Amino acid sequence: MTYCVATMIDAGIVFASDSRTNAGVDNISTFRKMKTFERKGERVLVIINSGNLAVTQATLNYLEQEIRHNAESSLMSVCSMYEVAELIGSALREVRHRDGPYLAESHVDCSANFIVGGQIAGEAQRLFLIYAEGNFIEATAETPYFQIGEVKYGKPIIDRIIRADTSMNDAIKSVLVSFDSTMRSNLSVGLPIDMACYERETLALNHVHRFDEQNNYMQRLHKSWGDGVRHAFAQLPNFDY
Repeated sequence: MTYCVATMIDAGIVFASDSRTNAGVDNISTFRKMKTFERKGERVLVIINSGNLAVTQATLNYLEQEIRHNAESSLMSVCSMYEVAELIGSALREVRHRDGPYLAESHVDCSANFIVGGQIAGEAQRLFLIYAEGNFIEATAETPYFQIGEVKYGKPIIDRIIRADTSMNDAIKSVLVSFDSTMRSNLSVGLPIDMACYERETLALNHVHRFDEQNNYMQRLHKSWGDGVRHAFAQLPNFDY
C-alpha cells in the first residue's frame, strides 16, 4: 500500500508521496513514487502514483520514452495540462491492455492511479487525478486536493485545513500531519516521504524535499501534533451520562 496527496491552493501546489511497497510483512521495499519534469520558464509537471508498481513504472517509462524519441505529443511538448493528463491516461491504458491479461491469469491486481499537477506557460496551474481506467478529473476550488492509496487516515486534517487561501506553510504542515496520522494507523505506509512544493507562476520547481527517519522536522511535528491532540482532547467537556 502507499499514500499520496496533492493540494492546490492559491499560492501553488504541494505534492507528497511515501516510498513504501510491500508484498507481505517479510517483503517490504522502498521505491520513489514521485516523478518531476521541468523546463524552467516553460513548464513544471509533478506526477505521483499508487497501485501496482510494475504498471506504474511501465507507464512512466512509456511517457519518458516518448520524450526521448521527440514524439509529436509528449509531456514536454503538449500545450496544456489537460493534454498531459490525457497522455498519462492513454499510456496507462496501453500498459494495462498489454500486461493486464497476463497479470489476471495469476490473479494479480494491475490497477494503478496517478495524480499530476503543475503549470505550463500560458495557462493557470492545474491538478488532475487519473483513475486506473485512464479517465480523469480535475481539482476545483470546492475540491482542491486529491489523495490516492491509503487515504482514510490522513483525510480529516486535509478536509479541515485546506482552502484556496490556505498559506503554503499551512498546506505543507497539513500534508505532513496527514502522513503522520496515516503512518500511525497503517504500517504499510512509511518513510521516507518525498515532497515537492510548486509556487504558482514561477514555472520552476525550487522546493523538493525528502523526509526520512532521522529528519528533525518530522520528529518535532510528530511530537507536537500528538501532544496537541491529547491536550485538545483533555479540554473537551465531559458528558453527563
